[in-house]
Amino acid sequence: MSGSTRDAVLGRIRRANGARPGDPERERIVSERLAAAPRGIVPERGQLPDEERIDLFLAMAEKANATVARIGSYAELPEAVATFLREKNLPAELKIGADPRFADLDFSDTALTVTHGASDGDDLSALSHAAGGIAETGTVMLTSGPDNPTSLNFLPEYHIVAVSAGDVAGDMETLFAKLRERHGKGGMPRSVNFVTGPSRSADIEQTLLLGAHGPRSLHIVLVG
Repeated sequence: MSGSTRDAVLGRIRRANGARPGDPERERIVSERLAAAPRGIVPERGQLPDEERIDLFLAMAEKANATVARIGSYAELPEAVATFLREKNLPAELKIGADPRFADLDFSDTALTVTHGASDGDDLSALSHAAGGIAETGTVMLTSGPDNPTSLNFLPEYHIVAVSAGDVAGDMETLFAKLRERHGKGGMPRSVNFVTGPSRSADIEQTLLLGAHGPRSLHIVLVG
């Protein structure tokens, strides 16, 4: 979009809202909102005791066509991943990032060949670690960076996501608050992706197609 076209579009929006460039009152409102980061509306569905909240998260994830597994510790993650790939009759190959929670994983007792880094589009299966889960919708929140490259979220056809039970919140607002606390103002990740189930589309004749714009399979492994 050229500068003149952009200015024309923004000008029409301002006029429709009764605004004018450099309006000090509107600038004050925006500045205060950015500084305070007020919480939005929080639905009641996810506001549950810990175990009930986790059960809701897993149930909603399955409702969105994800598959789920639950393990007690990260030491069990390699075998959980190997089991998933074996049951899907997939090659024993896995791409992962540099998440510190994966640093001590021992894949030697599995048949998996593990490579690290971003996906170049030729990886069939990938493992990421979510920043958190949302019980209300069964959604996982994935942040960008070398620890969990965003390409792993979208390019491989089979995406396995580990999420700590302690990071499952009832709602999106709670996760955003934790993210701001973790990274601080001005230090947020370049991108934050919210993923609910595998990629899908029903644009053509209302027929559901998995893997339309990304992975055809989302497998969530809850740790803890």
